[in-house]
Amino acid sequence: MTSPTTSTTPAGFTASRRKILQSGASIIGALGMPAIVRAQSGPKIRVGYWPIAAGLPFYAAIELGYFKEAGLNVEVQRFAGAQQIMEGMLADRCDASANGTGSGNIAVGELAAPGTFKIFCANPSNLKNVLDEVIVPVASTAKTMADLKGKRVGSGPGIQNVTLAKTILERGGAVGATVVELPIAQHVAALAAGQIEGAYTLEPTGTIGRLNGTTRVLEAGVVSHYVLGDPMAPWFGGSASLTSGFIKAYPAEAKKFIAAYGKGVNYVRSKPVEARQYLKGYTAIEGALTAEVPLAAYTMYNEFKPADVAHFQKFFDLFSERGIFKSRLMVDSMLYKA
Repeated sequence: MTSPTTSTTPAGFTASRRKILQSGASIIGALGMPAIVRAQSGPKIRVGYWPIAAGLPFYAAIELGYFKEAGLNVEVQRFAGAQQIMEGMLADRCDASANGTGSGNIAVGELAAPGTFKIFCANPSNLKNVLDEVIVPVASTAKTMADLKGKRVGSGPGIQNVTLAKTILERGGAVGATVVELPIAQHVAALAAGQIEGAYTLEPTGTIGRLNGTTRVLEAGVVSHYVLGDPMAPWFGGSASLTSGFIKAYPAEAKKFIAAYGKGVNYVRSKPVEARQYLKGYTAIEGALTAEVPLAAYTMYNEFKPADVAHFQKFFDLFSERGIFKSRLMVDSMLYKA
């Protein structure tokens, strides 16, 4: 198996770094210069991923050699969170993000440097295709979201996770709940230790807690329910993307990369049982867990229907409504066009 490269990007997102990222023009300039240097020996496509189940098409494409077959030199970079991947793409430390990278985090980067990100595949989830959920200790008396009112509730890192956690709790009736930002890998342990009393989290966390007998799912598909208004609505919470700088510098390689990635998507769709083995090494999923963890669905750039775009837009609009986005960001402008 290919060994992922571990990123040393710090987890924090300080005010000074935010000011730097908001300087769109300087960042776009930085995107172009290193690409010219790399062209001398052919482009290296640096792909950042967050170790969750939603990245499976990328993991499979690496392990099955789809990128190598296309003559591409792909470098795998592992990050602590979606926000760090976005920052890496803005700073030209990354050329692409794998599925599972928060679409809201990508949107924050797009607002900082308009025109930088192009989404070519998104991973919708809902009550059926589970990615997001709220979990509680197995012995918790909580039966509904409202039972978490006044409790300490964990959330994954980054603006997308925290914003969604607060929204879900508020709309679910959990008045006065305090959101505690924690790495997702720590959610089960924190619940077992009594540090938090619930957690808005992403798979495979819920499955891990269920299998080891420490946690249970209070409600799954919570973003579709409380943000989109329909538990079965597709929540495009994660996306695979390329920087427009890379697409412009290497249009042929960009098309080959997206096509090879698409083969990974088709493989997961057609052979989900076989595909699960490729979660090992890229995530904490291994052993019996590989057969248990729910798999997300996937939508390629040329498969989006008007209703899908509308749901995606409603998700983005939440961030505008809550003042995270200073202006309304249109999803359609960020979708890759062949």
